[in-house]
Amino acid sequence: MQIEVLEMDETKAKLLIYDAEPQIVNALRRTLIADIPKMAIEEVDFHLGPISTSEDGRVADGSTPLFDEIIAHRLGLIPIPTDLKRFNFRSECEHPPDEACPLCTITYTLHKVGPCTVYSGDLEPINGPEFRPKDELIPIVELSEGQAIYITANAILGTGKEHAKWQVTSGVGYKYYPIVTIDDSKCNHNCKKCLDVCPKDVFDLVDDKIVVKNPENCSLCNACVQECPDAVKVEGDPTKFIFQFETDGSLTAEETLKYALEHLAERFEKLRENISELS
Repeated sequence: MQIEVLEMDETKAKLLIYDAEPQIVNALRRTLIADIPKMAIEEVDFHLGPISTSEDGRVADGSTPLFDEIIAHRLGLIPIPTDLKRFNFRSECEHPPDEACPLCTITYTLHKVGPCTVYSGDLEPINGPEFRPKDELIPIVELSEGQAIYITANAILGTGKEHAKWQVTSGVGYKYYPIVTIDDSKCNHNCKKCLDVCPKDVFDLVDDKIVVKNPENCSLCNACVQECPDAVKVEGDPTKFIFQFETDGSLTAEETLKYALEHLAERFEKLRENISELS
């Protein structure tokens, strides 16, 4: 399997994979969805009762319009910056499994007094400012006058197979590489029907002649083939794929792809060793 990077930015990647089979590419897709570790808030402690503000001495009630469980769920879905070289899974740390430590846990505090809207950017990381949520404008709850929230939350490593809040990627998919050809001997370049019906701007008109300009844009919908069945042919190459995915910002697209490929290689090697032991 060979991989060529077509696009790569902070949270999005588009790849060209060739010399591969669909089952291998699908294994990469499933790994990106379910097997990439990331930090997510798992434990939330709510302070109940009167909460004071250090600004003017006001005392507010430690209550919100939402149930604590809903707020905890929203906190769990906030993307947390993840350093896979720095943190371990809690089960792999040398301390009781329900005890937090700096090697497996990021601890946050949140203290807000209404009236206000509480956002993800209000989470204050104890481990260091580098762990502040990158998206600081995710709304959590709106507080009215006399309401307040004071919590401590712990984020730990997990994977998407355990819960969706630990899923790094979204929009993970691939398609066969499109092969679009035009038979000039059968094409009436003046009709332009294939040019008009194509939703992806695959075709273009150059010197009064219809040409395939952007074959990679083709979604294999065959709308052009239905209009011009004799002149246009659309196929998918079963050994070549266009693969793309996005991340939620907890990891970069490059970090996510590297981890997925390394994880797949380890799994294939382990499978090879197990098969060798059977023979």
